Amino acid sequence: MSDQHNVVLLTFPDTAAWRPAFDEAQRLPGLRFAAALERSADGLLEAKDTFGRGAGVATVGSGLLGGLVGLLGGPMGAFLGFAAGAALGSAAEEHYASEAGAALIVISPRVPDGGSLLALEVREASPAPADELAARHGASVERIDEHTFTEQVRAAEKRAEEQTDQGS
Repeated sequence: MSDQHNVVLLTFPDTAAWRPAFDEAQRLPGLRFAAALERSADGLLEAKDTFGRGAGVATVGSGLLGGLVGLLGGPMGAFLGFAAGAALGSAAEEHYASEAGAALIVISPRVPDGGSLLALEVREASPAPADELAARHGASVERIDEHTFTEQVRAAEKRAEEQTDQGS
């Protein structure tokens, strides 16, 4: 079976159950990003925790590459190359973070009152590890393939832009 790039949503009936599952989810094979959302009994939504595998790698890697290229210009070239590379890598990470925020807005209606939800972005060779995690922690599972989820996020962003344009 080839890897499936999915958003896996684990929904918990209460607000306490997500923490041990979140900690365990960080070791899932293929996990790229995890976020925990909690909704109080009166409907207040709160993002409780996030985890990103490889956070900072783009910034550091781009900086090192820029520094190596900059070595052709001597020590000052290496410094300027590192700075330019790090800035580009940081911009890429910032773009990813803003997309993650939009994605959390799309899934927020799925968080039950008085409950919690873990959102996992994962490349799955098999659904078994995430399904077993959910079973161990009493969560229900919903999978959304990457393309469908991306379409949902883009549609939500477009609606938000249209509402902003109408309000101005």
